[in-house]
Amino acid sequence: MAKKVGILFGMEDTFPWAFIDKVNELGGGEIIAEPVTIDKLEQGADYGYAVIIDRISQDVPFYRAYLKNAALNGTYVINNPFWWSADEKFFNNALMSKLGIPLPKTVLLPSHERPTNTSETSFRNLKFPHDWDYIFNYVGFPAYMKPHDGGGWRNVYRVDSPEDLWAKLSETEQLVMMVQEEIIFDDYYRVYCLGKKYVHIMPYEPRNAHHLRYATTHQTQGEELEKLLKTIHDYTIKMNEALGYDFNTVEFAVRDGIPYAIDFCNPAPDADKNSVGEENFAWIVEHSAKLAIEKAKEYIPGKPNISWGTFVKDSAK
Repeated sequence: MAKKVGILFGMEDTFPWAFIDKVNELGGGEIIAEPVTIDKLEQGADYGYAVIIDRISQDVPFYRAYLKNAALNGTYVINNPFWWSADEKFFNNALMSKLGIPLPKTVLLPSHERPTNTSETSFRNLKFPHDWDYIFNYVGFPAYMKPHDGGGWRNVYRVDSPEDLWAKLSETEQLVMMVQEEIIFDDYYRVYCLGKKYVHIMPYEPRNAHHLRYATTHQTQGEELEKLLKTIHDYTIKMNEALGYDFNTVEFAVRDGIPYAIDFCNPAPDADKNSVGEENFAWIVEHSAKLAIEKAKEYIPGKPNISWGTFVKDSAK
């Protein structure tokens, strides 16, 4: 009986169908791929998928619950829905600081508005005012302010002064924001990492319009470029091994030859052909299908089989 690989669709429409076609091409009839179809979710029930690629559960809590139930039954879920539920960008930064990865200076800020169902007494452990002088001297200006657990460039602000930061912070309501040093970069890269082993480095220009961000090339050249790309490759593997993500992108801003990790919590990264371009699209389709087939071949019904990063595994010893 063929083993099934499923995919939960996001808003995109190019990657999922190409992924399904590629798995069916490479699977030789032993591994087949299809869109996940859900007409009920019974507690503990096994719906028969060896592997599921998740592109949407961050926005649909019902799907997240479905994936956790599937993982309990032995489905290899890409990415781990338990870790994805717990993870956020500020923790990522804190973890990478312990691994020696170059990072922008970053500080977390309390939400501008109190969370619903809290009162002033809920915040007795916070000292007001915050030590703004330390924060501003440490991070410097200009800086970026963004949600500690957000994505997709939503609610991202560039701030030029304390007054500018406070004004923009007042727009963020209950979001918990982090303020981060701006890295004035010579090169910028977005890097696919699959299975904590397949790496694809893409020159990227975040200041371009969305559909033109991959329409750029390396500024560094020669031996320096070779050295830089090797460092980015090694950092990418190290970071995803620690986090446990099987499908992620890492972004690096290169200043004075040093790649600073800017964003590395993208467990449903852009894979749309219309934005990433033909060459990058072909790579991500080929390697995601290859990874899914590898994991499907390891599937044993009922045996938990899910990826945990070294941070969790080392903590559990």
